[in-house]
Amino acid sequence: MVHVIETSDLRFGYRNGPDILAGLDLQVGAGEIFGLLGPSGSGKSTLQSILLGFQPGYSGSALVFGEPARRPRRSFYRRVGVSFELPAAYLQLTARENLDLFASLQGGASRPIMEVLADVDLADSADKKVAAFSKGMKMRLNLARALLHDPELYLFDEPTSGQDPARARVTRALILQLKARGKAVLMTTHDMHEAEQVCDRVGFLINGRMAVADRPAALKRAYGEARLDVVHGAEQGETQESFPLKGLASNARFQAILAEDQILAIHSAESSLNDVFVRLAGAGRS
Repeated sequence: MVHVIETSDLRFGYRNGPDILAGLDLQVGAGEIFGLLGPSGSGKSTLQSILLGFQPGYSGSALVFGEPARRPRRSFYRRVGVSFELPAAYLQLTARENLDLFASLQGGASRPIMEVLADVDLADSADKKVAAFSKGMKMRLNLARALLHDPELYLFDEPTSGQDPARARVTRALILQLKARGKAVLMTTHDMHEAEQVCDRVGFLINGRMAVADRPAALKRAYGEARLDVVHGAEQGETQESFPLKGLASNARFQAILAEDQILAIHSAESSLNDVFVRLAGAGRS
């Protein structure tokens, strides 16, 4: 796999302060969606700033398209699309006018503006002032800005923030379409369910290091525990209990519930990335 992003022993800290990144190793390939997960303050935004050339004072290695991230050439920014968590648009301009302006700053759009607005479900609002947009609409306009020049690499920060479930589904489908076209995507999110749905691999950034990185399913198997949820008792006083699947046949409490013959519902449940996060974050604080 060709690495679009590759860092090795990446370290960064502000003067007289602790290291925010403390030896980070990361690889993201073309046609891959990598989810960067971690608690607030773990260094996710700092990493994005370094990769974009905004924080040159790092040590170790940070390569984007095989070139050091310290002083990217102007042409570099035509190859990267960025959508940060906070909306970034001129409120008194329309959606179309905003994209016209941003395209002119980047040397022109590679795709028709109305086509890009349609991608993020904003075509009907093309001539509406952004001041009248909801937060979710502003976030989708951020995405449109990142799509304008059809770059090779996307950095997305909480891409579905402020969006209702239906709109978030559209955004996730759009990100998957980018992967299908061979684009590389590095996205940060606190939504573990979203990470499971769209990411090929996820990495947990804890205390400035990549604590672990792998496919979501592999991480859930390695750090979680599948269980069986049992609802039992009279309907007016029902109780739910959970049991690990491992050793279930010899679990005395589970066998006693079966003998009561008052089971109302049984559900199998696998571990989630939330479970992995809690376990890793807890270990990182010890």
